[in-house]
Formats: sequence, structure tokens, C-alpha cells
Amino acid sequence: MRVRRSIIAVIAVITMGWSGIALAETRTITDLRIVPDTITLNDASARQRLVVMGTVDGRSVDLTREAEIEVGDSALVTVTRDRVARPQANGETNLVAVVDGQKASATVRVSGMEAERPITFEHDVMPMLTRFGCNSGPCHGKQRGQNGFQLSLLGFDPNFDHNAMTKEARGRRVFPAAPEQSLLLLKATATLPHGGGKPIEAGSEEYEVLRRWIAEGMARDPEGSPSVVGLEISPTERSIAAGDQQQAIVTAHYSDGSTADVTHLADFQSNESAVVAVDESGLIQAGDRPGEAAISARFEGQFATCGVTIPLEGSVPSELYENLPRSNVIDGLVWNKLQKLGLTPSTPTDDATFLRRAHLDIIGRLPTPEESRAFLDDPSPEKRTVLIDRLLERPEYADHWATKWMDLLRPNPYRVGIKAVWNLDAWIRRAFRENMPYDEFVRTIVAAEGSTFQEGPATIFRDRRDPEELTTMVSQLFLGIRLDCARCHHHPFEVWGQEDFYGFAAYFAEVGRKGTGLSPPISGGEEIIFASGKGSVAHPLTGETMKPAPLFGEAPEAENDPRESLAYWMTDADNPYFAQVIANRVWADLMGIGLVEPVDDLRATNPPTNPELLDALAKEFVAGGYDLKHLIRTIMTSQVYGLDARPNDRNVVDVRNYARHYRKRLGAEVLLDAVCDITEVPESYDAAAPGTRASQIWTHRVPSTFLDTFGRPDPNQDPPCERVPDTSVTQVLHLMNAPALHSKITNDDGVAAKLAASDRSDEEIVEELYLRVFCRLPSEEEKAIALAVFNEPEVDRRKATEDVLWALINSAEFIFIN
Repeated sequence: MRVRRSIIAVIAVITMGWSGIALAETRTITDLRIVPDTITLNDASARQRLVVMGTVDGRSVDLTREAEIEVGDSALVTVTRDRVARPQANGETNLVAVVDGQKASATVRVSGMEAERPITFEHDVMPMLTRFGCNSGPCHGKQRGQNGFQLSLLGFDPNFDHNAMTKEARGRRVFPAAPEQSLLLLKATATLPHGGGKPIEAGSEEYEVLRRWIAEGMARDPEGSPSVVGLEISPTERSIAAGDQQQAIVTAHYSDGSTADVTHLADFQSNESAVVAVDESGLIQAGDRPGEAAISARFEGQFATCGVTIPLEGSVPSELYENLPRSNVIDGLVWNKLQKLGLTPSTPTDDATFLRRAHLDIIGRLPTPEESRAFLDDPSPEKRTVLIDRLLERPEYADHWATKWMDLLRPNPYRVGIKAVWNLDAWIRRAFRENMPYDEFVRTIVAAEGSTFQEGPATIFRDRRDPEELTTMVSQLFLGIRLDCARCHHHPFEVWGQEDFYGFAAYFAEVGRKGTGLSPPISGGEEIIFASGKGSVAHPLTGETMKPAPLFGEAPEAENDPRESLAYWMTDADNPYFAQVIANRVWADLMGIGLVEPVDDLRATNPPTNPELLDALAKEFVAGGYDLKHLIRTIMTSQVYGLDARPNDRNVVDVRNYARHYRKRLGAEVLLDAVCDITEVPESYDAAAPGTRASQIWTHRVPSTFLDTFGRPDPNQDPPCERVPDTSVTQVLHLMNAPALHSKITNDDGVAAKLAASDRSDEEIVEELYLRVFCRLPSEEEKAIALAVFNEPEVDRRKATEDVLWALINSAEFIFIN
């Protein structure tokens, strides 16, 4: 049996080999080139990774692993099996790559071989610790270290790390007299038991760097040594076929103008590893399905990103995309992205679906049957645009969109007081009723002052009392920058460090408060928020008193309150984050998923799926005077917004590029209000006036089993928080069995009882129910099934009406916005 298997294996290998040769003989390679084509190696430790690129049958392909590399003068340069050029002696020579008889060359210049550069901590050792994960969160970089050995997370504090390695534990981790016996090397090579495994091999290049550093006296970088000021990844954008590979090259730019290949020391990460993966050497591997991913490289606190796209196999005529309708700038940018991915958009959705979608997205309530009939019977080609304009002027708009912001800003009334929370809620709703420009809305919040009983935004500063708390909230909500990590260490996926965090926090250092303060769970007193003119924030490591400083650029001088300076810097038209994060929030609300996810996490390592579109939306928002209604109208009047949710053969795999509309579940308040509107049985709420809708509730402390079941924010959570839109078995069971819902459907004053008692025919009742629940008329098949319920023996007309209504409310079409 083994012999037979061996023969089969040999035959398979031979077959594969001949198949590969046949492929090599038939393919056509053009534009063969070495990247980079000019290589400079300035000292004995310098290196340069090589990538051989070529065009194969019209497609750009990484041929590095197939290429033979010939060195003109091997006494000057050698090339390793990993295709890394290393210097041997000063001089100049050529490299030649050969693939299928095609050749490409590169020039190599070597200098600085007279004196070997000393190994230093910051330049050589720290990047290696980060590269192998030694200073990561799960290892020695966590808060208390690992087995008594702690390093700063990702090396954000070189002084601490150098001291920990060379002086802590009486210096037992390093042994200059016999470097090989240093605990640092014995553990790293697993010569002694090591919980972190075996990150390096004895005798490897990495081992030799550590050994030399210890032997040479464990030097730091000399004062004034060049520092890394930028990082570059090549390629920056790449389209590859499913299953293909692409080697990345990472180049560090230093403050003295020099550059170095740091691919071997960079830390790589993919934001969609199931679509495109990347290994520790920077080799990008495409998966077996179309999609896209951002490959990020991190080195010494700097980041660079490569966007990788895997188009759908097969070709689509360019005329298809050229002939797609365009209502505004959104459409062209989305169609361009779809063309790049080989995706085709779904057809425009029907009028009934658009009507329901627009009502729920803008005002959070269903149209009445009369409104549905009028819209469906309207022959005007402009009726969708007219509908959007009319809905934006409806009073329900303010409550629906204010609820979204109350989710993010609403404090716990048991902590700050009932009156203060109600006052904040009323101010936010008033801001949306008056269509307050968004920049004014944010400035009023950030620089709020006055009584919490009179000035709603002041309540936020009653709730958030520490500059550090305010920093994380304000930066995340209004800039989409998550600074929380930078409170304790350099942000692991961004450029922000502790200086940035505490400089930002200093804007809130002078917030003063007069009043009774907090005394949960009552906290009923009034508090006055004002600029005190005193207060400071200190850097936790250096103890330095921090001056207020923006994250980038310059902020205007403030006369009295530093927060005013911050507010105007944030809302300035030149601040890209401010407009982009709100544009992304609104886009996500309307389109089902953000251009950036999470919606408030804008960073280099989490790029938007369509950067040009996000930029265009932000610019349109600023040009429109920060008018949220204008932004909503721009998005909803696009052809993209009006696409059908049903996929076609060439977009069924799409989940981020808007080739179709993405279904989303109705929010808790919207769903409950819809049930009340359909059944004509209102809900009553504690601490609310009669007739209050769920979208008008001022606190999540108001009891409601329905709202809790369908995912309203937990009142005990610390805002800002956002809803989780997931479905659950509990929700299904609630719709099927909840006594409160059953009582609405069977209520004597409800719509089912009224319709059953009316002179309408059974068919007219079915049509009315479909219009109420789905905003459309039933198909002939649906009508026949529903009428069969009315014809069942021993089922009276009211019971049949209730049963059909119950079935429609329990359908997916009701629960989701199509």
C-alpha cells in the first residue's frame, strides 16, 4: 500500500512539474524589473530586500521566488536565499534577475565598509524586541510584565526598557564578560525554559545582534542620533489575483535624510486576514475569494499602509460602468470602486421598498397606508427626491436623529441627577429641531458652561469630571481618534503618544464646578460649570506640567477658557478628522455599514474602504455649512442609496463596497413605535407624558422589556456607547409570545378589531395590513395565502385579521430595512 501511494505521489509531482513547465513555456512576461532598481548600502549592517516584478499576460505579478539573481561582482555584494542584498566591500556592481529568459537589472553601490557601526539599543535592539513580540501586551509589555520582567508596551519608553534589561535584578539578564551566558540570550533561544517560546535561533543574525550589543557594553544611541520620522511601504496599493503573493518592502526615513530597509524588523498586520494575510517577513498572501484588505507595517512608532485588492474573476465591459446613472459625486466614486473590484451593482429598488427605507432612515417611523398609496400611485420621476425633502422637514426627524446622539452623550440620571439629564436631552432635541449647524453643536458642547439646570451641554461636564475622561470622549466622538491607549503608552496602532494625550487633556484642566457635586444614586443638586482659570495636567512619566496642545497643526489663542481654543481648532475646515468622522457616522446610519468600521476609529491602520468617497463626503459637508440635513439629502439622493438589497451574481460577495443596499435591523425604539403605529395601540412609559413615543424617551432608565430585548443601550454602561444591531433568539421569541405584543394585536380598540368590524372585504383588509406593515400591496400568491386564513372553518373575521397581522409582524421583512 505504501509503495502504491509513493508511486501515485511521484506521478503527481511529475505531472505538476510538467504542468508548471508547460505553463512557463506558454506564458508571456514583459516589463520585468527589480524593485528597487538602485540600491545603496552605506555600512556593513545595511541590507536591502529585493522584489522582482513582471507583467504576465497583462497582469502584474511578483516573480521574486521564481527569479534567478545573478551578481556582477560577488566580492562586493551577496544576495541571500530570501532575496536580500548584503554588502561585502566598497564599490559598485549590478544585479540581474532572470525569469523565463527575460532579464532585469539593478545597480548596487556599497560604501562605509571601513568601520563597523556599533550596535545600539534604540536602533537595533528595541525594534527586535517589538518584532518578536517581547514587549507586546500578552508578554513582557503587559502592565506587570511577565515573570518579574517588564518592558514598556511596544517600546514606548526606551529609558525604562534599557534600565530593565541592564540594571534590574542586579543586571543578571546581561553578562558582558560572557555574552552567550546572558539570561536574555539563554531565554530567547529556549536554552533555558521560556514561556514565550523560542523567538530566535542560536547563531542567527538576530542572535548575533544581541550578543554583540551585550559584548560592546549595551550602548544607547548617542545623543543627537537620527530618529525615524517616517515609514514607507512598497507597494502602497496592489491588485492581485486570488491565491497570488506579493512581497512588501518597508523603508524607514530618518531625521538626517537617510533611509534604511527595515522589512526584517517591521511588524505586519492585516485588517482582513481572511481575505488577505501577511506573514512576519512581509509576504502578502491573497485568499481564495475577492475582497480587499489594508496591510499595515509598524516600526519605531511609525506606520505605513498598503491597500490590497482581489478583484472578482472574469471581466466586465467598461461600458457597463460608464453607462451607470450618476446623481451626484457619490455615484461616480462608488462605480469606480466597483469597477476596480470587478463587481456590478444591483438594480434600483422598487418604489415601495424605497418609500419604507426612506421613512425609517429619516424619521424612524413607517408611512401610513394613505401615504404609501399616494407615493406608489405618483407617476412623477422626481417623487423620490420630493419625498426625501418632505421627510427632512417632518418633526419626527429631530427625535429620530437626536436619539442617536443621546446614545453617545446621555449620562446616567442616578449619577448626575434626573433634571440635569432631562435638560441635556431637551437641548439636543432642540438643536436637531432647529437644524443647528454641526460645528456650532460641537463647539457648544466642548466649551459648555452654566447651570446644569439651564444649560443642557453643561451636564456633560458634571458627568465627566476628569480631564483624562473628557479627552477620550471628545477625541473619539468628534474626531474619530481613539486616544485612550495613549493615556498609558504610545498607541499601538497610531502615532499618538502620552505627550499628545496629556497635551489634549490640558484643555480641560481649568474646568471649574460650583454646587453640591455628585452623590450617587441621588445627585439631584444643581452644578455650575465655568472656566476657573486654574488647574493643570501633569505628564505621568516626567511630571512635567503640560500646556494645552492640539494633536496636530496650531490652535487659536483663547482669551479665557482653553476649551474655546480646542473647540475652534476641532471644527476648523482644515481639520479633516472632524468632518470625516461625522460623514462616516451618517453614511453608516443610512447605508448599513461605515466607510470606516468602527465608525469612530479613523487611523492610518484602519483606512476607509473608499478614501476618495469619504473625503468627498467630508468636503461636501463643510461646503454645505455643516448642515446635517444637507449631508443626509446628498447621500439619499444618490443612485447608490437607491439600489436593491438583493445581490446579483457579481456582487453577492460584497460586504463593504455598496454594490447593493445592506439590510439592517430596525432599532429598538423604531421597532416599538412601528408596532404601536400598525396596531394603533400606543405604549405608555414611566416619567413621560401620555402620547410619548419610544423615540422621545429621555432616559434608558424608563422600564421597557421590549426595548431591552431589542438592544437599547444598557443604562448602567458608561457612555459614549453605541447599539449592537445583532439579532437574537430572545427577540424572535418576544415577537412570537410576548403578552404585551399579543394584547396590542388583540386589543378591542386596535386596528385588527376595527378592520374586522368594518365593511371592507377580506381582500381589502389584507391589502391594508400589507400597506401598514410592509408599505406595499401583497402579491397574488401572498394574497391567496392570507385569504385562506379567512376561509378556515371556525375562524371568525377578527381572529383571521389578528392572525395575519401577527404573522406579518413576525416576518423578517418587517424587522429589517430592505
